[in-house]
Amino acid sequence: MKAIVFGGSGFLGSHVADELSNNNFEVIIADIKESLYISKKQIFKYVDILDLNSVIQAVAGCDIVYNFAGLADINIAISEPLKTVKLNILGNTNILEACRLSNIKRYIYASSAYVFSQKGSFYGISKQASEKMIEEYNEQFNLEYTIIRYGSVYGPRADKQNRIYCLIKEALESNTITYKGTGNEVREYIHVKDAAKLSVEILNESYKNEHIILTGIEKHTYKELLNIIKEIINDDIVITYSNENYKGHYEFSPYSLYHPKVGKKIVNNPYIDFGQGLLEIMIDIQNKG
Repeated sequence: MKAIVFGGSGFLGSHVADELSNNNFEVIIADIKESLYISKKQIFKYVDILDLNSVIQAVAGCDIVYNFAGLADINIAISEPLKTVKLNILGNTNILEACRLSNIKRYIYASSAYVFSQKGSFYGISKQASEKMIEEYNEQFNLEYTIIRYGSVYGPRADKQNRIYCLIKEALESNTITYKGTGNEVREYIHVKDAAKLSVEILNESYKNEHIILTGIEKHTYKELLNIIKEIINDDIVITYSNENYKGHYEFSPYSLYHPKVGKKIVNNPYIDFGQGLLEIMIDIQNKG
């Protein structure tokens, strides 16, 4: 079986590519930058998801297609709505069209818990629209899919688009953390390796044409998160809360009156402990220098 991972050079995509390789898939990483984590078992292809022809060529001959490409930072999405629409909606549709033409067996789309919310600004809207496009491709062309709604993913290989990574990096480099909100905001965290494992397990037939929720079972307020980071670094940091309304982000729950299709939540058991996961990020940052 051959799988292609769009956005496979990134944080979550690279871990899923590795998990696919571990499960004996032939893996193609399709991205606009070569992966720092590519293994000898994997092939890299330069592909711009806005270039339909190159997407079609990349997908040809594949059985499974994953899409982790696009814009994932809500703050950037708020300031650049046109870029968000192009990458997240048009880019997704280009990949869907390539899947249709190549008769692939399953399309796996990286959505977000923000599809449940009236928050998330243009990012959330782009994910809602992309889910509807996928459902319509299934309705019109029988394109089989699995949509994965990810929560707050954390772990090694993260970058500045990842909230926990940024907080830990600031703590390690300046002995301070400046948090824009009140600290009472709640998130459910899932380690990237747990998310990657489950992202491959959903290729099981029972998850065909389903919406899956991967938010983990580690629920913490940001205040708890920052205090855990502080304690791991031997209390040698100063935490400042600006008590701002953190524009575009939900506070306690992503759920609102918007009703997308119901999703099934699955979790890893056993799973990676939150404290160990945070320590792993710190080691990763230090190793990168």
